[in-house]
Amino acid sequence: MIFDGKAFKLIPLEDGIVELQFDLQGESVNKFSMQAMAELGDALDILESHPGLSGLLFSSAKEVFIVGADINEFGKVFAGGTDAVKAYNGKTNALFSRLEDLPVPTVVAINGYCLGGGMEISLACDFRILSHKAKIGLPETKLGIIPGWGGTVRLPRLAGLDVAIDWIASGKDQRPDAALRAGVADGVVAPEKLHDAAIKVLRDAISGSLPYLPRRQLKKSPLRINDTEGLLAFEGAKMFIKGQAGRHYPAPVAAVQSMQNGAKLERDAALAVETELFAELAQGPVAESLVGLFLNDQLLGKKAKSFIKSAPGEVKKAAVLGAGIMGGGIAYQSAYKGTPVVMKDIATQGLDLGMAEAAKLLNKQVTRGRIDTAKMAEVLNRIQPTLSYEGFGAVDIVVEAVVENPNIKHAVLTEVEKHLSDTAVLCSNTSTISIDFLAEPLQRPQNFCGMHFFNPVHAMPLVEVIRGTHTSDSAVATTVAYASALGKKPVVVKDCPGFLVNRVLFPYFAGFAMLLRDGADFQKVDKVMERWGWPMGPAYLLDVVGIDTGVHAESVMAEGFPDRMGKSFKAASDVLFEAGRLGQKNEKGFYNYAPDKKGKPQKVPTEESYELLKPHCAALRDFTDEDIIARMMIPMVTEMARCLEEGIVASVAEADMALVYGLGFPPFRGGVFRWIDQAGAKVIAEMASSCETLGPLYQLTPGLQKIVETGQTYYPKAEV
Repeated sequence: MIFDGKAFKLIPLEDGIVELQFDLQGESVNKFSMQAMAELGDALDILESHPGLSGLLFSSAKEVFIVGADINEFGKVFAGGTDAVKAYNGKTNALFSRLEDLPVPTVVAINGYCLGGGMEISLACDFRILSHKAKIGLPETKLGIIPGWGGTVRLPRLAGLDVAIDWIASGKDQRPDAALRAGVADGVVAPEKLHDAAIKVLRDAISGSLPYLPRRQLKKSPLRINDTEGLLAFEGAKMFIKGQAGRHYPAPVAAVQSMQNGAKLERDAALAVETELFAELAQGPVAESLVGLFLNDQLLGKKAKSFIKSAPGEVKKAAVLGAGIMGGGIAYQSAYKGTPVVMKDIATQGLDLGMAEAAKLLNKQVTRGRIDTAKMAEVLNRIQPTLSYEGFGAVDIVVEAVVENPNIKHAVLTEVEKHLSDTAVLCSNTSTISIDFLAEPLQRPQNFCGMHFFNPVHAMPLVEVIRGTHTSDSAVATTVAYASALGKKPVVVKDCPGFLVNRVLFPYFAGFAMLLRDGADFQKVDKVMERWGWPMGPAYLLDVVGIDTGVHAESVMAEGFPDRMGKSFKAASDVLFEAGRLGQKNEKGFYNYAPDKKGKPQKVPTEESYELLKPHCAALRDFTDEDIIARMMIPMVTEMARCLEEGIVASVAEADMALVYGLGFPPFRGGVFRWIDQAGAKVIAEMASSCETLGPLYQLTPGLQKIVETGQTYYPKAEV
């Protein structure tokens, strides 16, 4: 052993070949922490003066190659300001360039994930050999930044401008075959052959039969593209990407700008250009929000793992009651992710619809080439449709997903409990009804909790796991484990009407109802909130959810929180519901709907809804964008603050992730609490003050008032 550190080892092989092996101690994956970077420098010091060195093999001792930078360290670095960010990137770029400038050929053997900084150090090597199981990529734009360790410099020179723009702007992982076609990979082999194949390439490079210096020079020279071709490519790409990414996400366009600014420069100068743009983005609110979401997501994962470890056993078989949209979706997701599921309904027609929904979703996967017909059949065979409770004694968890009616749910839950083992967990997929109330007739309330999926089940990441007063820790742990097995992001919350997501969503809808009452145009409100970042405005969202569903849930919320969510006027949604306008489900709500060429419903403005609303709303008048945003968002802010203070949700991180994953809260804003911190609590207080006559939803909670008075923030400020 030439060098044996806590992250890197230098292992002598035959004929002067040395293996630089990355094996970060105490971590399940390799990532570039500051400690690892310091050791890489020590290893390079040794390599640059190592006698008899003929070639270098770069490898990983873990199943994953390198996942990139240690994102946990970004906060401290970014908080140091632009100069600190430049210094951080400058040190890393110097290390990677030293690797690239070694006087011997270098080959990297890539197994598993090779992302971000892992991809960038691989680009600094002369040859890249990938395992069939490898995935490579530069996902930095998803964090609101650009590759900052040479990605925008080396990739376009190696693979061409089109590949570099596509890979970097999209931030998508790339498969080995795509890397091979692009010229980024020099070979793809079976995992067990990776080391030997990399050594073979390295020996060919050492012997001279595989020239490496021309490849190296290509990456260090200006981009080979003429001015006219470059101008058209860069400007066209920026226009297209800006249209795709939207005005709230500057990083993808900045990545192209980095390539353009560095195109005529040699490596070191181009790296300096990249660093300038990286540092600028790193100081912005979008990077703060998206990096924050990444870290919050890691927190969710750690919490889920902790629950899974404490679960009494693995969920080997599940059951779903009700084969409707939600029940069928849950059954599909369970089967697709490998957990066999019994799907029970009271009618054959319901079971047929549930199986048809699963088949439709699987057919889409086949059409897209993600699975074959054999896999489709395997998944469908994991779903056991039934009209009886036969076999329910062998299931580990049951999810009730019948109609949102407390009497029906009570009857179904009481009935199914009789057929379950004493240890089986029983869950309700209710979206608003109290778990404690639903548990009242049960014999084993300790085995009961809420498991609230969001529609469509296969697409929405969030699952709220709702702990009732009597719910045991083991029931929560089993439910979290099952949600995780389904590929979902579980957030554990305490029981209350609406739980967390719907409890804060309906105050937002209440703000919308009062706006329309006072004469706002719902189309303008939709446009303003969509420009603010929501995927759809409140009128459109109510149409998609179903106005009947919204009216029912609103009544539950009003009963639970009458002081804040009760209303003394007839809301627009009530008017439309009474007129039979239910939204997309019957092609008429706030908007009318007509299918497009692909059969998807497209909204069409209509005077019909305006005429129905006229008798119940003030005359149409103009509201400023600022007024609309304040009246819509402050109720969500105050209710979320109240949920945190009441302990409904355990942390600001979980609260923000629940809204991003469950409602599509604008990711570039990072969640409600991140938005409060970035806007400034005093600004939020001023927005609330401007609406104080509208009622309790616009009054600051004690905790939020304290934040305003003390100048504190919900998220801790990073220390420099």
